[in-house]
Amino acid sequence: MPVPQIQPANEMPLAHVETRRRLLPLLIAGPYLFLVILALYTILVEYADSRSLVFDLALCALAAAWILGMFTLHPAWWARQRPMAVFFAGLVAIMAVLVVRDPWFGFFSVPGYLFAFAVLRWPWRLAGVAAVAALAGAAQCYGVHESTPLGPVIYLAVLVVNVVPMCGLAWAYRLGDVQKDERKRALDELSEANRRLEATLAENAGLHQQLLAQAREAGVLDERQRMAREIHDTLSQGLTGIITQLQAAEQASGEAAGWRRHLEAAVQLARESLTEARRSVGALRPEPLETARLSDALAGVAERWSALHGIPVRVTTTGTARPVRPEAEFVLLRTAQEALANVARHAQARTVALTLSYLDQAVALDVRDDGQGFIPARVGTCAASGDVTGWTFPGGSRPDGGFGLVVMRQRIEGVAGTLEIESEPGAGTAISACVPARSPA
Repeated sequence: MPVPQIQPANEMPLAHVETRRRLLPLLIAGPYLFLVILALYTILVEYADSRSLVFDLALCALAAAWILGMFTLHPAWWARQRPMAVFFAGLVAIMAVLVVRDPWFGFFSVPGYLFAFAVLRWPWRLAGVAAVAALAGAAQCYGVHESTPLGPVIYLAVLVVNVVPMCGLAWAYRLGDVQKDERKRALDELSEANRRLEATLAENAGLHQQLLAQAREAGVLDERQRMAREIHDTLSQGLTGIITQLQAAEQASGEAAGWRRHLEAAVQLARESLTEARRSVGALRPEPLETARLSDALAGVAERWSALHGIPVRVTTTGTARPVRPEAEFVLLRTAQEALANVARHAQARTVALTLSYLDQAVALDVRDDGQGFIPARVGTCAASGDVTGWTFPGGSRPDGGFGLVVMRQRIEGVAGTLEIESEPGAGTAISACVPARSPA
């Protein structure tokens, strides 16, 4: 007979399902084999008493039919508590009648124990094992005369010898089932934790990839902004100066000395712009800072600008000059260059004052001119935010489309500094930048 597959119910303990799975091969054929052997022995012993023999064989057939109908042919009932309780109770009742009639049917207690462990759950398993053990003890005491003084003692002792060890075995088996269930539960929890950990790791990997992509995009954006600032500070300003000198040379075409002076200035601007462009591409420091300190570099920039545009610049250094972090020197130098470029393009100033102040914890740069100034469309908002799109000079011109001042503010704030711009029509312009001398913690 093929062994049916067990479909355990969700509410059944896993250890109980494992126990039934191990005992199943014995339960499929074992009880029938015991009944056949005991029936043959009954025929040999009771062949002379046909009436008793027929009744005993009928009881054997009833036991076989009960097992077949309630257990073997209905695998779906194995996981259901009530049908198995009815089945086991009926089986014990048939066994009791058989043991009362013939003591050798006490050997059928072996299949009874197997059924008790396989189909009964705790604590009903303990009662089932005790019932089967009591029937086995009763069969063993068949020849004991209870009328004698030692009869009840022997009968009780035999019952204890059968019931106590089997109940102890059932209890030990129960403890093993509990431990198995706990280990299974722990393994399930560990598996669930591992699954969640794998999901978390996969999510973290995705987030890591997103962060890498964002970092690459941020790096590209930063490099674009840097190149935009460098192009504005080098090529844009240089080309503007070259155009201005060429226009001046065209106007002085009738004067050889003036024409040559403007042309040489244009050529010099082109060379300086080319050099600065190459240094910008290589992310190198401006050439004035490579060969001199900040104060000397500012003085050199102011001197060349004054010679080019014919506007005197007064350079003043206050405080004790000391080494400053390179990025602070860089942004202050670029701020001075941008401020002077705006003066040349828009201010129509007569003089410019450039002041470098070494403070206790910071370095400040002030660039003031006495030019025509400009009109902020939104004085408070624009000056605070750096949004200069609404700023205009007299005559309708705008300060480099606003980009130069925005770049100036971005550079200063990029090194944790502050930038203030003050301007009024006819009162000139003052630009004040202050940066920490050391990198902020």
